[in-house]
Amino acid sequence: MSDALARAAEVLSGADHVALACHLNPDADALGSMLGLSVYLRSCGVATVCSFGNEPLDPPQWAEMLPGNDALVEAKDFPKEPDVMVTCDTASMDRLGVLARSATHAKELIWIDHHASNEGFGTISIVEPKASSSSELVYRLILAMGGAVTTETAVCLYAGLVTDTGRFQYEVVGPETLRLGAELRSFPFDHARLVQALYENNRAAYLKLLGIALQRLVLEPDADLVWTHVSRADFTEAGVDPSETDDLIDVLRTAREADVAALVKQQRDGRLKVSMRSRGSHDLAKVAAGFGGGGHRLAAGYTSKHGVEETVRLLKAALRDQPVAPQP
Repeated sequence: MSDALARAAEVLSGADHVALACHLNPDADALGSMLGLSVYLRSCGVATVCSFGNEPLDPPQWAEMLPGNDALVEAKDFPKEPDVMVTCDTASMDRLGVLARSATHAKELIWIDHHASNEGFGTISIVEPKASSSSELVYRLILAMGGAVTTETAVCLYAGLVTDTGRFQYEVVGPETLRLGAELRSFPFDHARLVQALYENNRAAYLKLLGIALQRLVLEPDADLVWTHVSRADFTEAGVDPSETDDLIDVLRTAREADVAALVKQQRDGRLKVSMRSRGSHDLAKVAAGFGGGGHRLAAGYTSKHGVEETVRLLKAALRDQPVAPQP
């Protein structure tokens, strides 16, 4: 890891222009790590451009709180053959969407990620599954470059750190994670307003959709699973975009009767996105990998090629077949 950080620092320090990308439908760690690094590079005199593979781009509303979002461009305007490209929080090439073409043609590709399912892409791979977030890895990279973190960078990285650790409650959180949180929090930004934008800014329409999802909730004791689904018709009727429902899975995971919670959500293209969370007994990264997805041991996801009924049947079978880890 130290060698990779040093190599990446050398490449970025010598670059005039850097193109940065993160995964489709980005969460705060994806956008925060990408924009945080972009803001830092700009402070060093490096020109940057940032994007993700959604067309149109349509960033989440809370992205307005992150400094440096003016660097965001539509995927069609992203460099096709960048000299230096950085990917943030992206577990696999397909998660870049249309920007994968730029990654395959980049002269230098720095891949920053913390997902256990990541197989190590790029000419320089900064992948550490034990890291709390990609934002933490970007922070390490900035230190390797020898620069000082600015308030603007701190805001972005703090957003990623807070959300990917579940507000510092997940298994991955250790003393170093809390020390980093304290370091970033020492900068003068409106912490309460940022967290409110990330966690307490839902429309009433979303809450109605949440009610529909909870009415459909199914408990499957034989598979140690609780799940529900939301269709495109539900989104249309409620006037809610799928990107507004990223926190819905965190409501499902509070059900104490099951170790695994799953949200089956129909996307614009009709396919089903399956988001999963575990209380600790199942390795969801392995489950997701079996369906072409990935993630972490306790949080993972994949895209299903089947309808709701068959998707859930296959998921239940995968969970039953997996040895269950004893709880402490």
